[in-house]
Amino acid sequence: MPDAVVIGAGPNGLVAANLLTDAGWSVEVLEEQPEPGGAVRHDQGVEHGFVNDLCSSFYPLAAASPVLAGLRLEDHGLCWSHAPQVLAHPLSDGRCAVLDRRIDATADSLEAFAPGDGAAWYRLHDVWETLRPALLDALFTPFPPVRPAARLAVRLRGTGGLRMARTLVLPVRRLGEEEFRGEGGGLLLAGNALHADLAPEAAGSGGFGWLMSMLGQTYGFPVPAGGAGALTEALTRRLRSQGGVLRCGRRVERILVRDGRAAGVRTADGETFAAGRAVLADVAVPALYRELLGPADVPAQMLDDLRRFQWDFATFKVDWALDGPVPWSCEQAAGAGTVHLADGIDELTRFAAQLATGSVPDRPFCLFGQMTTSDPSRSPRGTESAWAYTHVPHDITGDAGGESLTGTWDTKERELMADRVEHQVERFAPGFRSTIRARRVLAPPTLQSLDRNLHGGAINGGTAAMHQQLFFRPAPGTGRPETPVKGLYLASAGAHPGGGVHGAPGANAARAALRRPFAPGLAKAQRLLARRDRTGRRQPDAGGSGGG
Repeated sequence: MPDAVVIGAGPNGLVAANLLTDAGWSVEVLEEQPEPGGAVRHDQGVEHGFVNDLCSSFYPLAAASPVLAGLRLEDHGLCWSHAPQVLAHPLSDGRCAVLDRRIDATADSLEAFAPGDGAAWYRLHDVWETLRPALLDALFTPFPPVRPAARLAVRLRGTGGLRMARTLVLPVRRLGEEEFRGEGGGLLLAGNALHADLAPEAAGSGGFGWLMSMLGQTYGFPVPAGGAGALTEALTRRLRSQGGVLRCGRRVERILVRDGRAAGVRTADGETFAAGRAVLADVAVPALYRELLGPADVPAQMLDDLRRFQWDFATFKVDWALDGPVPWSCEQAAGAGTVHLADGIDELTRFAAQLATGSVPDRPFCLFGQMTTSDPSRSPRGTESAWAYTHVPHDITGDAGGESLTGTWDTKERELMADRVEHQVERFAPGFRSTIRARRVLAPPTLQSLDRNLHGGAINGGTAAMHQQLFFRPAPGTGRPETPVKGLYLASAGAHPGGGVHGAPGANAARAALRRPFAPGLAKAQRLLARRDRTGRRQPDAGGSGGG
């Protein structure tokens, strides 16, 4: 019997499993899909010789994460690769805001929008450099992060105290207006805020946009050399080298609870896996409480709170194999790994308003990834492996594009929306469509089929809005990996600090499990559970250890 069973082999599940094996625990990881990784995988499904990431691609949070740094994944084959520039936001009038790991290059880009805006970027960066150590500690540790928060409060006083705190909770539109004279600085901040589901007018979107921009400034938006799955492969190799067990194609359908404590899991094929000490769930919050646990195991208040749980927006993605580089009107966009496509902040607001009213946007804001630019191994020389994703409502009430998209996402609707995404790219790169060798469309249901946690194509485990963060995540009064069931820990992006590939939810869950002392009195019940055969018949108890 293993000490712990981990449900889900996404990055958080694999991080949790690695930390538990480091502590000497025996661990089994059960993954529904035929391969591990969750949203961190790649393939050559678009065109042979072209590597396309299935879901996520760029990993600034991974580069900044002390959790992943502590695992030393470079010793297990992980190698990071960077595009010449981090990010570009071109406009139709030929101007382009560029985020570069060289701060002077970023500042020069913004200075071209308005004199003094380069200096304004330096000022925001100075605040980041002051707050960065304490802020990252607070971000990547369990809630409440008492010591990191105290250090952060001290550092915050040195940057203006309450005035700086006010700045970080501003809507990103207002933050851009207060800090910059021209549009460029606000474009970088606002586009980065929309990496989550934060509209330019949303409270706190300024702080999130600033955080993502400064992560890019310091760490870049790196990609794993060879494909996103290289990160998963490194986590998997490390786990197995420590004796951890990974089983794919094993969908968990029930968490087994004995006397109020998680004692193991049952898979869809009827097999039971007992857990000597803990069960860690890298699964979506509603799935954990509504599907994997029985109603008797979940407090009524939690079930009631789940009625108010809010997903982030659905995602629609297109992958391409291109015969050549993207023909950007703004040459500055050619060297960026990530390109934001919206013709100004007003267009971002228009896009967000259409989503909020349930309408499929007619000019979808796109995050465009130039993967061969970021990692030359992704496609043959002179070509480009690329993708773009945008957001659509979960519940569609109308189509601003006038094509009567309803959200069935059948073949016709997928192709119409993919064409709309390509037309948006053409606005900033005339002739783009003529470079397309092949494309693949990943509509919201497709993304969910690749990873059950991506409910309806939601990629962040729930909204990043302030009402579902910190001690409101995943429900009011929670904020920690512990659940109402003893020995069961939430290890997914539904837990604090939320979405992104950084491993913090998995690490927090593992540390919580390690802190809880083992109760020997549970050994008999766990042995009985462990000795059930696949038909569910209980076998004679011959005694033995509960440690596995």
